[in-house]
Amino acid sequence: MPCFPLQAGKDKPMDYRRVTTLKEIQEYLGASNLVAFDFETAPLDEYRHDDKAALDAHKAVIVGVSLSVSEGTGVYVPLRHRTGGNADSPEKIMGWLSKAVFTNSAIIKAAHNLSFEAMFLYALGIVVQPPCYDTIAAAQMTLKNNTEFRSLGDSGLKALVPELFDVELPSFEAVTAGRYFDELDPRDTETFRYACADSDYTLRLYHLFNNWFDRYLPKHRYVVEEIESPTAVYVGLMKYNGLLVDRELMLKKQAEAEAKLAELKNEIAFMIGDVEIGANASTAAFKKYLYEDLKLPVLKTTAKYQEAADDETMILLSDWSRENRPELARLFELVQEYRKWGKLKSTYIDGYLEHINAATGRIHPEMFPLGTETGRFASRRPNLQNMPRSDTDSIGVRNFIIAPPGKALLSLDFSQIELRVGAFYCRDEKMLETYKTGGDIHAQTTSIIYHIPFEQAASKNAEHYKERRSIAKNCNFGVFYGLFPRGLQRNLKFKAGLNTSLAECEEIIRNLKAGYPRLTQWQDEVRTRAGFRKYTETYLGRRRYLPNIASTDWGKRSFAERCALNTPIQGTAADILKLALVRIIVGLSERMWLKPLLQVHDELVFELPEDKVSEAVGFIKACMEAQPFAAFDVPIVVEAAIGKRFGEMKEID
Repeated sequence: MPCFPLQAGKDKPMDYRRVTTLKEIQEYLGASNLVAFDFETAPLDEYRHDDKAALDAHKAVIVGVSLSVSEGTGVYVPLRHRTGGNADSPEKIMGWLSKAVFTNSAIIKAAHNLSFEAMFLYALGIVVQPPCYDTIAAAQMTLKNNTEFRSLGDSGLKALVPELFDVELPSFEAVTAGRYFDELDPRDTETFRYACADSDYTLRLYHLFNNWFDRYLPKHRYVVEEIESPTAVYVGLMKYNGLLVDRELMLKKQAEAEAKLAELKNEIAFMIGDVEIGANASTAAFKKYLYEDLKLPVLKTTAKYQEAADDETMILLSDWSRENRPELARLFELVQEYRKWGKLKSTYIDGYLEHINAATGRIHPEMFPLGTETGRFASRRPNLQNMPRSDTDSIGVRNFIIAPPGKALLSLDFSQIELRVGAFYCRDEKMLETYKTGGDIHAQTTSIIYHIPFEQAASKNAEHYKERRSIAKNCNFGVFYGLFPRGLQRNLKFKAGLNTSLAECEEIIRNLKAGYPRLTQWQDEVRTRAGFRKYTETYLGRRRYLPNIASTDWGKRSFAERCALNTPIQGTAADILKLALVRIIVGLSERMWLKPLLQVHDELVFELPEDKVSEAVGFIKACMEAQPFAAFDVPIVVEAAIGKRFGEMKEID
């Protein structure tokens, strides 16, 4: 498949102009059902010193709007320039654009980085409605070579236009010459041509990408239009709302962590002397002490075949020491505790405190809906995707996130969505029956792998209940992805704290495959199909290329085979969540009191008035539990919880 064979039409004429009246805007837009748009922004006076403020809807305003309805044309509407002529009645114009364009379900709204525009419109009380189109998402779902899709870094407008149209757009820095955009004169040709070029080339990209999709990957057009673009709007809303945090609690935990780290470091130093352990006990000096001075066995290596010193290594060395060098067991206990507090401080306290917005007192993380190859979200500044789940949050990280007075936090979490997707794919009768009857899949798996009656497997009073259920859970969450006995043994040890022999793990997986016969058949079918096609895909067509699926290197081939198995499940689960976001967006305009805050794992988090909980739960559950596509016949279950702190949420029946 060629990367980009279609002609981009670089020689189209450019007819750009400034307009200042509603009549001129209406005449230009005419009866078009497709409008590409772009905002120019600038900071408020009190934030002019902040070089990032123009990108923050809490610190900046929309200076002007560019609109394009045909390639090579565009109009720029100046709204808040400090010099030159602005539009007549900016509020009236934005009000009209809101109804006529941004919330009009008959018009396709295209933008490059739609989440940014959606965030600034949301600040004005406007929720962009589908149909919409994010050309950044489209770029990321087109190929940059025969096997790789474009990354976010490859998808900026200033990078795409030279590549695809052989045109160099002037940089923001060159046009502004160190000024903010509101300091430019909108009457200057350079000013409005710069603004109009952004919307014009967004429109050209819209046509170019869709032509490419229609010719090579039609399903990706569906994903962009129906899933990723509305999701970009939702991301803009989350970015704007942010998360209120308990700064006093974080500072208290920071001081506690510093004291604890100092105490632990002193105790470790008492045992090992002046060996420098650094911030996380993984320095070269510490590794030299372990493997050269103490002559401990190398139980795990890094990817470059060097001695490892991560958490798993410490657990392995701790276990080994209890049997062989009991005097060292305490050392590794201390190191593990030191690492835990170090991560708490650096990642969850210092990292969160660093990103509190001065204008809001909230954290506004960057969310990337195409941040992984499976379509799952990623985040940074800070990364909230690595936030511990509520059932594993032993240090209270989630309690940093709070609701303001009179408001509550509402969490809605998909129950076992990936397992349900896996059951849908493999069509195993027992799995499907369990979910369709509202049964307990972990109890069903326990029954299968231990050859015991279902009633016994489900009984909390049965002998070995907790251990067996923990093993069943690890099997369920790993077996769809081609879990091997050694991998199961590893998971049980490091995730569940269970020491299970390799022979036991082999028997467990053998029994599991026998009890769910369609599972193995489906896995074989997927591997075979991926080996032939050199790619795998989700049910809705999100594709992932696997160039190493036939590699002679076992490691590369094995990884590709795992990707072939996990992408359909994780990717389809991601698509189901994102389709729920689309439904939520459609209903938000009538529920502006409902504030989307966060997506983490399979969970959506909102802020809302305390007297609106019942209405919100009903609305969001309906959006999340709706059948995602016609063929999906496994019930989707969503669990709701409410609270004033994210770490103290109580389930709602």
